[in-house]
Formats: sequence, C-alpha cells, structure tokens
Amino acid sequence: MKSDHHTSSWLFESPLTPFVDAFMLHLFDCRYASNTIANYLAGLTHFAHWLTESSIDVKTIDEGIIQHFLDDHLPNCCCEQPAFSNAKDLHAALGHLLVLLRANAIIADPSIGQTPVDEELRRFDDHMNHVRGLASKTRKHYLSIVRCLLLAQFADRAVVIAAIKPEQIRQFVVSQSARCTVPASISAPVSALRSYFRYRATLGDAVHHLIGVTSFPANWQQASLPKTLTKSEIKRLLGALEHDGSAALRTAAIVHCALDLGLRSSEVAYLGLDDIDWSAATITLRGTKGRREDVMPLPTATGQAIADYLKYERPPTSNRAVFVRNMAPRDQPVGPDLIRKSIRQAYARAGLPYTRSHLLRHTMASRLLESGSSLKEVADVLRHRSLNTTLVYAKLDSRNLATVALPWPGVVS
Repeated sequence: MKSDHHTSSWLFESPLTPFVDAFMLHLFDCRYASNTIANYLAGLTHFAHWLTESSIDVKTIDEGIIQHFLDDHLPNCCCEQPAFSNAKDLHAALGHLLVLLRANAIIADPSIGQTPVDEELRRFDDHMNHVRGLASKTRKHYLSIVRCLLLAQFADRAVVIAAIKPEQIRQFVVSQSARCTVPASISAPVSALRSYFRYRATLGDAVHHLIGVTSFPANWQQASLPKTLTKSEIKRLLGALEHDGSAALRTAAIVHCALDLGLRSSEVAYLGLDDIDWSAATITLRGTKGRREDVMPLPTATGQAIADYLKYERPPTSNRAVFVRNMAPRDQPVGPDLIRKSIRQAYARAGLPYTRSHLLRHTMASRLLESGSSLKEVADVLRHRSLNTTLVYAKLDSRNLATVALPWPGVVS
C-alpha cells in the first residue's frame, strides 16, 4: 500500500489510535510476513476512517459492524485513494482486531449474553461440563439446539419449563428433521433435547412427558458394512506419500498416525512432543473422545514418519504440539480440519475416490482382524468404551465367518 499523509491521519486520528501498537505487536507475535502485516494495517486504516466518518464508538464494534462495513460500505466505497479494498485481507485484519479488543476487554465476548435464555444456557453448559463431562464440541452442538428451542418458546422472557407443551416439542423436532439430509441425523437434535430435559429433571422439574416425546428414529445398528481400503489401495496411498511437495512429510506422518494407529483426526491434531516416548516406542493419547489417557505402541513406520517430519520439515517453534502450522498465525498447533484436509489431499494424490479420514481407522481395524486379532483386541486398540461399538467389524472378519458359514442348500459338501 502506498503511504501518504491523509491515509496515515485516517488511522492516527481515529478511535482506533490507542490500539495500533498492540495490533502490530499481535501480528508480529503471530509471525505474519511483512507484506501481510502491511496489508492488514492498510485494511485497519480504511476501517478506522469509516468508523470516524460514521461516528461509531469502538466499544460497539462487533461482527455485525464489520459485516456492515464489508457488505455495504466496501462495494460502494468513495473514500479517497489509496484506500485498501481487498475484501479477503480486510476480513482477516478485522478478525484480528476483534480478538485484540476482546482480549483487552474493550468489547464483550459474543458468547456472554444477558437474557434469561443466555443464563439458562450457561447453567446447562456448566452441568454438561462439570457433571456429565461432555466434550467441548458436543456441548457446543447441544447448546445450539437448545438455544433454538428456548428462543422460539420464550424469546427474551424468563425460561419456564412448565410452559412447554409436548406438541411444541414434536413440532420443533419436525422442524429440525427438515434440515437433516438422512433420517438418522435427527438423532443428534433429539439427544440434545433429552440431555437438556434430564438436566431440568435434576432441578426438580416435571419433564418426563417432554422426554417421552423426544424418541429416537429407527436406526438398525450394525446394518451397514464399514468401508475400508483394499490392500492395493493402501499400497497406492502409501506410494503417494513419497513426493517432494509442500508439507509432504507432515502429510505422511498424519496418514501413518491414522492408518497404523487408528487415531481420530482430533487425536492426531492434539498429539504433543511430550506424548511420545522414543526409547520405549510408545505414544500417549490425551484428551481423547473417551476423555481418558491411553498408552499405545508406536509402530516403526509411524515413528519414522513422525521423526522425518520433526527433523526435516517442522518449522522452528516453541509450541509443544507435534503438528504445527506452516503459515501464520504460526507457533500454533494444527486443528482437526487440517488433519482431514491433509488426508483428503493424500487420497487425491493417490487417485482414490475417497474423502473421509475415518476410513483409515476402519481400515486399521480390518487389518487387525485379518492378522488374527480378536474383536476384544480391536476394541482395545480403537479405545471403544463398549464392545458393541466394535461388533460392526465382525462383518469384515472373513476368516472366522467362513468357519461358521452353513453350506448352500442343495450343494453337496
């Protein structure tokens, strides 16, 4: 961006002036490239000018204000040049501004509301977290469903559970099912409602008539055959990992973690350097879906893939996560979404028509069965709480199934 007097005055004579230094320091700490920092500062300058012209108080800035700037002002901008107008960089820069303002308590966190529904959801979240021990992702999903119900019933009024009628719950479930792509998907909203009503029951509310109408749809467990990679497809996938592209070693290590250990995407993302005992050849999984710690043997191929990534490709960082970001904001671990994306890219490079990362977990279970492992051993490796969850893999156990198969009627054995 070209710099001149009038654009500099936009920023340093605006309501955002006290936060410029902190904004720059935040970007430097995230280790953004110098040209990216320059673009983000130019975007902040344009936004600061608009705030001044619109007489908007800094304390009122939120996602809505920023969206108004991007959707309404930017396409019709008549500001003096050179006003920065790259929508993508502006959106990113203003996202950092929100983080900064909230970190310094200049503006409120959007999750902190003051309505009776907000208070009710806060108490329900505490119950799910501290009493039931549900994972953050599960709690977030349940809260979004229950919020829709309570807002539809009470808006900004006090939450009175006794005022909810069974027919209203039926209609709500119907409205939720209209958004589901497959019938079984309605199980998630039903689970959220049942969890909330059970919470209210612990408070002494009479909600059994509401729980009674939140029934799960028919879902024949173990009806489908789990999809797995064939031996030739596994060979193609592993062969596709041997390339010199960007993040090739990280992708190889990720695929091996999923294929050799059966790790979920989140478990791969949350691996830490301190979780690997190289001398004992073990790896400790923390914060898993079952919310427990599990120690597993580290296969040679997996350990070699991780070691190659750590030695030759992992960027310098003080973060103790195994897999870290290659791009700013740096010094941050990757998330489950990047793990899934890396596996999808590995499929594509191997010419395989798959997208789901969980397919590698199924494949690992199938390989264990083929090598002679029992269902109990497979359940232990997959860390299933219930053996019933593992029973679906019995359909893949061709060796044992063949021993109990009856001869075809009319065929002489």
